Amino acid sequence: MNEVVMPKMGYDMTEGTIVRWRKEEGDEVARGEVIAEVETTKVTVEVEAYTGGVLRKILVSEGQTVPVGHVIAVIADRDEPIAGVEEKAPVAEKAAPVATGAPRGEAAVAVKAGDGASRIAASPIARRIAREQGVDLQLIRGTGPGGRIVKEDVESFVARKPVEAPRPAPTPVAAAPAAAPHDLPYEERDLSRIRQTMARRMAESKSSAPHFYVTSDIDMTQALKLRKGLNELTGEGARISVTDMLVKGAAKTLQDFPEANASFAEGKLRIYRRINIGIAVALDQGLVTPVIPDCDKKPLRQIAQEAKELVERARTGRLRPEDFTPGTFTISNLGMFDVDEFVAIINPPEAAILAVGSVIPRPVVVDSEVKVADRMRVTLSADHRVLDGATAARFLQRFKVLLEHPLHLVS
Repeated sequence: MNEVVMPKMGYDMTEGTIVRWRKEEGDEVARGEVIAEVETTKVTVEVEAYTGGVLRKILVSEGQTVPVGHVIAVIADRDEPIAGVEEKAPVAEKAAPVATGAPRGEAAVAVKAGDGASRIAASPIARRIAREQGVDLQLIRGTGPGGRIVKEDVESFVARKPVEAPRPAPTPVAAAPAAAPHDLPYEERDLSRIRQTMARRMAESKSSAPHFYVTSDIDMTQALKLRKGLNELTGEGARISVTDMLVKGAAKTLQDFPEANASFAEGKLRIYRRINIGIAVALDQGLVTPVIPDCDKKPLRQIAQEAKELVERARTGRLRPEDFTPGTFTISNLGMFDVDEFVAIINPPEAAILAVGSVIPRPVVVDSEVKVADRMRVTLSADHRVLDGATAARFLQRFKVLLEHPLHLVS
């Protein structure tokens, strides 16, 4: 008998919600097959079976939220005794019953309509979108079975929702004081779960980790030439991006500066033996940072392939638990948004993050002559409890050498 538990996907994840079971009790399950979808404070991810067998018992219903590590299902041989597994079911608030005729995978939830009015059936995703958009479910007509409100109903309602006109300004009065900020017209929106997590973690990071910043200007001329040549050889395969080269360059630099591949914990430094680099991915509902593990052991082409798949899963809401392997260093690249340079907040519990701007042709002086070169500015944000200014400067110095002599990145 094998227990399936609510996985921990991310440094600060404490609980998850079962959005959908992709398998039913009694179904055959292969190792690595997706059996459920779980919603975290960041994204909705797929949970895979770590062993083959039969899904004998589901202990957590769709729409139910349970803590990390609690048993949510049991996989076993078809005839294997599983007596007593019900006792492993976590104590949590149950989701409301599914409306009559509702298809599998569309769990319904109940929302009070107020003062004895009837309760409203809506799928978990519909409920989440309505909460994020500040929409009252009572105003939406459900098109799902039994009148259940589904995701498309909420999105359609939001698209048709008129923009509230601002209140007219009061007639000016001579010598009247300026209006207080709370008197101004405004629209109030609830934060998505991702933005709530971001707000908490970033405030925690800035208040606990003493940040300092070091910026360097890198000549990307040779790196772009190498990238173009490698991609011409590849054709439509795993094309290499600037971010892929940054990841490989950072991994090699971290090998030389292990103190940057660390964190501060309980008054001591933790120097990590693995180099797991997170890539900041901007989504409509907030920022997520999935991780490419063991970047120091992978060639550039493999990093490019894994990064492409990782970003695609993040943007389609199909990240897997292993995509949230604990990171040791993060890269945030805003170059595609025409950002010259910026500073980033450290992603706890890591000790540093690299903020990357656009590659821009700039005039530079070379051998007493002014020439135009493709330049890129990067800024390292570092935790002063872990790194000092000289070490951070040497880190960027080494990183710059690798990008300006990019053949070092191919191996």
